[in-house]
Amino acid sequence: MSQDKLTHLDETGAASMVDVSQKDVTTRVARAGGSISMKPETLAMILDGTAKKGDVISTARIAGIMAAKKCHELIPLCHPLLISKVSVDFTPDRDNNKIDVVSLVKITGQTGVEMEALTAVSVACLTLYDMCKAVDRAMEISDIKVLEKDGGKSGRYVHGES
Repeated sequence: MSQDKLTHLDETGAASMVDVSQKDVTTRVARAGGSISMKPETLAMILDGTAKKGDVISTARIAGIMAAKKCHELIPLCHPLLISKVSVDFTPDRDNNKIDVVSLVKITGQTGVEMEALTAVSVACLTLYDMCKAVDRAMEISDIKVLEKDGGKSGRYVHGES
């Protein structure tokens, strides 16, 4: 796999924010996903709405949305963006005692939103952990990745496709 020049380094190797001012304004979309596995009783508690801290899924959804909007404050060299859409969805998997989390971020702009989508999933999973750690410290967050992105010069990417 060949790799182009890293865009966040200048000619001397110093960290540098990418200048996107000359890029075309296009619709850009990214989806990211991840999972958090847990004990069966922890999953049941979340789904039954009996967690002492309240509605775990709703709180994690809000946390993920807020995280996408604040990505530029968390990740060095990310651009502050006027995001037009963020969603964070949760799919319980009782057979495997986990919750799959998927985010979607959309913008019309000059740079992609993969980092915002990844941040949304990461913080949503962290919030699930935080709200349930009193009953299950062995929860595991895993498989966080970009599922797909579209827009901009590099076009469409779908995880698992060549």
